[in-house]
Amino acid sequence: MKPSIHTSNLTSLPLVSRGKVRDNYAVGEHQLLMLASDRISAFDVVMTEPIPGKGVLLTQMALFWFEQLAFICPNHLTHLAPESVVSAEEAPQVLGRSMLVQRLRPLPVEAVVRGYMAGSAWAEYQAHQTVCQEALPAGLQNACELPSPLFTPATKAAMGEHDENISYAQMAALIGAKLAEQVRETSLALYLEARRQARQRGIIIADTKFEFGLNDQDQLVLMDEVLTPDSSRYWPLETYAVGVNPPSFDKQFLRDWLENYRDANGLPWNKTAPAPNLPSEVIAQTALKYQEVWARLSPGPAPVRGA
Repeated sequence: MKPSIHTSNLTSLPLVSRGKVRDNYAVGEHQLLMLASDRISAFDVVMTEPIPGKGVLLTQMALFWFEQLAFICPNHLTHLAPESVVSAEEAPQVLGRSMLVQRLRPLPVEAVVRGYMAGSAWAEYQAHQTVCQEALPAGLQNACELPSPLFTPATKAAMGEHDENISYAQMAALIGAKLAEQVRETSLALYLEARRQARQRGIIIADTKFEFGLNDQDQLVLMDEVLTPDSSRYWPLETYAVGVNPPSFDKQFLRDWLENYRDANGLPWNKTAPAPNLPSEVIAQTALKYQEVWARLSPGPAPVRGA
């Protein structure tokens, strides 16, 4: 396994930004090198300890899904080798965990699609019979499949801040009605196709989020990451049952540990930085969750589109 990278340190390219997971470097005026570190965040706080192998796995999963979904929406990949734009000494930092992509104008929203009742959606439904303020039928249960997938946009939070759900009308006011409709329809199409493919491999994609940008021709382009365990809730099909929280192949294991964490004084974590130090067993188990979903998705030929 490649050495873990919590924070990259490339000097041959100018650093543009560091996100919760990715470090972005400028490659001229029109491209970015997106490097996926082994950082992990929960409740919008970055943990101190890296998760070994996570950045490479995220990159390979994103590349897989970009390829599978390219017939629905163009993506930001250039298909050029990332190591070709850094020095030979820095290539080991880049190999396997980076994408060389088009530089786009990012839309200021996250396109969230929910296909199943889970997490905060279940809590809101129990209290108000709504999900992201959208009314739903009575009688739905935890982990049940929703009558139809819901598009529930959110604002994109800055580092250390929390994403905030917004209404479709608010999104339309931010980016315009025509573009909002295109984002919604594209997001639902991407989710439905990915969910179909994943189910053939024994996985349920309960929900996910997409990010989009506009290129120089004002064309909508899928960007950032796509359908990784950082941005999606993956459940094993064979143990799925309505009414109970399914085990997740994502960072839900880490979230659960943090929810139950108590410090030396018996106090819970307040979900602000700094985060508690992660025990080695939590790091190892989180890494295994990520590895298992990729192992299920990657072997064998891809399902036939739309089959």
